[in-house]
Amino acid sequence: MSRENFNDLIAFLAVAREKSFTRAAAKLGVSQSALSHTIRLLEERLGLRLLTRTTRRVTPTNAGEYLIRNIGPHFDQIETQLASLDQLRERPSGMIRITATDDVISYILRPKIAGFVKKYPDVKIEINADLKLIDIVAERFDAGVRLGEQVTKEMTSVPLTADIRFVVVGTKSYFKKHSKPKVPHDLLKHQCITMRLPTHGGIYAWEFEKNGRDVRVRVDGPLIFNSIFPVREACLDGLGLAHMPEMVAEKYIAEGHLVSVLQDWCPYWTGYHLCFPHHHQNSMPFSLFVKEMRHEPGEL
Repeated sequence: MSRENFNDLIAFLAVAREKSFTRAAAKLGVSQSALSHTIRLLEERLGLRLLTRTTRRVTPTNAGEYLIRNIGPHFDQIETQLASLDQLRERPSGMIRITATDDVISYILRPKIAGFVKKYPDVKIEINADLKLIDIVAERFDAGVRLGEQVTKEMTSVPLTADIRFVVVGTKSYFKKHSKPKVPHDLLKHQCITMRLPTHGGIYAWEFEKNGRDVRVRVDGPLIFNSIFPVREACLDGLGLAHMPEMVAEKYIAEGHLVSVLQDWCPYWTGYHLCFPHHHQNSMPFSLFVKEMRHEPGEL
């Protein structure tokens, strides 16, 4: 169908939804006779009857219902996107809801959000800290932050970071009493501070890789948390070894408070991504947010 027929489809949708040529004509700002002529020409070009006309009402035929279901939403989305441009001409506003883990909020989102809030002060951002991989759509979030390996095919994603890795760390005082592990299974001889993953309910098994060999070690120890920050604090107290994103530990490693071990067994993984459904109705504020959060190659 050629582009000039788009207006005819808009006219059809107006009549079908209003169930009246009179009301649709008033809404479109055209005469009733002109609107009737437009619909008649559209039906002739398609070779299908789209509307059933009586003296009292207008109802869609099966073909008309098909067009309403399958074409109507696309025109509605176009109208929504065009309307959202008004926000760009003035000041973008609205609510954006994000779910992420507490470490991602502190080390990735918060630094980036600072600039966004200054640019767009009328946009409200609600961030929910949750280790659980919740259903973004069911819980009515706009997006969630996931590691690259956790991004599903149902999601659109944009990178927030470069590749990242997890590290195993302990204090100098701990290693004065315990020998440093040389291979992952040496961890079974150590006190380890563990985390319970709410999505699966189990204790997280520490993951390693070297020369194409994947190793998972189910460590044990006296402390179990459901957040990475208490894990780090307990580790800093010398209560055991911990496994955490490098970004959470690097400041303390640089200052000498923590010592990293098993470095050659700690590979880089695909970094964090902002994920949202393919069908997400991208409002202007959300589109601006995605642009601001996107990690660019070469960015630290």
